[in-house]
Amino acid sequence: MVGVHHRIDPVKYPFLEESQQIVRKQIDSIEHFLSGFEGREALERAKERVIDALTHRGEFFQEDIPKLLPRIPPERELASYALARILVSCIGDRLLIERLCRYEAQRSVFLLQNEDGRSFPEIRNYIAEKLNIDLEKDDMPVVMYVELISQMRDGRWRLVNRDVRDGRVRLRPEETIDLLRERIRVVLHQKMPLRVPPALCDRIAPIADEIAASYQQQLLEQFGAVEEEAFPPCIGGLIHAITAGTNLPHMARFAITAFLHTIGMSTTEIAEIYARAPDFDPEKTMYQVEHISGRGGTEYTPPSCATMRTFGLCTNRDRLCERVNHPLSYYRIKKSDKKKQR
Repeated sequence: MVGVHHRIDPVKYPFLEESQQIVRKQIDSIEHFLSGFEGREALERAKERVIDALTHRGEFFQEDIPKLLPRIPPERELASYALARILVSCIGDRLLIERLCRYEAQRSVFLLQNEDGRSFPEIRNYIAEKLNIDLEKDDMPVVMYVELISQMRDGRWRLVNRDVRDGRVRLRPEETIDLLRERIRVVLHQKMPLRVPPALCDRIAPIADEIAASYQQQLLEQFGAVEEEAFPPCIGGLIHAITAGTNLPHMARFAITAFLHTIGMSTTEIAEIYARAPDFDPEKTMYQVEHISGRGGTEYTPPSCATMRTFGLCTNRDRLCERVNHPLSYYRIKKSDKKKQR
């Protein structure tokens, strides 16, 4: 693969080290960069990237390519990638960070799939090598494979459903692109949130506030008014346990609080849920609720179904539980079904 990197468009793959080197050579001081026209243009494009990540629904089409490759100088486009990561790190919401990482991975892989047919295999293998995985063969060591698919929920990826020979997992050609997409997402997520100096967060606060407002509006449109009867069984069961006076472990309280905060309940409303407990401590409860809800600078998102199962909090599973992998997905579907029934 000698010389492959000379044929790679860095704008398509901004996470590569050589792409980031272009940005570092361009920007000696981010404060100075943001004070000029180039920096303002890159920051505006960064905001656009994050908003696109919020509104993206998981699939790109040919007509999306012009938007994925905006007509601004490559150096500013690459800078916008770095600034987008800084923006979501300043906002501090884990779900927002996850959406950006997933979006960037999907974007780059979609652009890779639209490379010239002759260049595609070489570029794919080059990117994979830079991310410490090997996609040149039609199989992969079990250890590497298990690490790659650890967060891929589709049953077809489970090791028990795979063809394993001599410690290697057989791969079909079309599966390598899915594995590469997941690897990019994981690598991007491992470095987030970035440690951003408070002064820089203050500098870009107006843009971050715009994104945060757009995010909250989207959540409001997604979840609307809170309907307790649409809560997933795990959350409903934990709330019932509070009322019954059960002393819940920290993870259970975290799951309840993060879930209720995400669907739009205020800290006071969440505290009122805990007020049903016989040993309710107003001051301690408000502190915990406000911390999880973002008072400390980081808004936490509720744990997935897999995490709930790991902590023994997945209870009273019903048929809808079999179709979802996150309590928020359950709530959204159940609420939609109830609306249709009405």
